[in-house]
Amino acid sequence: GVMEKLGLGPEVLLQENPSLIYARLTGFGQTGKYAKSAGHDINYLALSGVLSNLGRKDENPYPPVNLLADFAGGGVMCALGIVIALYERAKSGRGQIIDASMVKGVAYLSSFLWKSQNIGIWSRPRGENLLDGGAPFYEIYRTSDGKFMAVGAIEPQFYDQLIKGLGLDSDELPIQMSISDWPEMKKKFASIFAQKTQAEWCSIFDGTDACVTPVLSLNDAASHQHNKQRSSFIKNYQGEISPRPAPLLSRTPAVPSCERDPFIGEHTEEILLENGFTKQEIATLHSDKIIGFGKPKANL
Repeated sequence: GVMEKLGLGPEVLLQENPSLIYARLTGFGQTGKYAKSAGHDINYLALSGVLSNLGRKDENPYPPVNLLADFAGGGVMCALGIVIALYERAKSGRGQIIDASMVKGVAYLSSFLWKSQNIGIWSRPRGENLLDGGAPFYEIYRTSDGKFMAVGAIEPQFYDQLIKGLGLDSDELPIQMSISDWPEMKKKFASIFAQKTQAEWCSIFDGTDACVTPVLSLNDAASHQHNKQRSSFIKNYQGEISPRPAPLLSRTPAVPSCERDPFIGEHTEEILLENGFTKQEIATLHSDKIIGFGKPKANL
């Protein structure tokens, strides 16, 4: 209701410009019992049903920081809605309103969880399934130097290479999909991974299809040979590292900026002037607290 109070609700603006695409990104959505309630990623994730599936066996559910509901179910889904509306407008010439709710967005993003319940992939309690830490061949293991290796050897041919790299004999082990043997196999794998450093395991598994990779810190990820070869990260003029824009388009690739991130409100006046507002109008908007200014401070 904030935009309506300003007289800038979608119905008003669409009358002014019927081709306008108006995106509304909220946590709980525009309607419903919780529509006007405060919340954060963890709350939207909880209400979507997804949070109940995240976490280890016999432990409380836990969210993957605020990536799922805020950024994936919210921001990315909203951006996708805008792209779809733009595509439709190219045909009809008409705009529309996008109701991007983080609860609905992350629920839709998790359609795999709903659809796979009856095919054996996600039918057991949390932490006992193929992809949530139940399987010994889809797990994270600590190395002797306190670092970690990620294992994702699901397919039999990849699992065979995992077993070989661990120095085990498959003929002496239970079959891969023997769920009752998974807990003991996890203990066996954990004891073996704990005998070598992360670098030593990388020397064993790099170049194989065992689906075993190092768990890298943010700094290590930016300096890893593969990511450097792909130019996956960029450094701005202040030396700060961040991911390069993705996905990469062949004809119109994004050109990343090496400037520092702007301060909130730093370019407010500049952008409004470019769009035809007078300095007096901008001053009025500022005094009415509709817009804000932010000036960079000297770093002495």
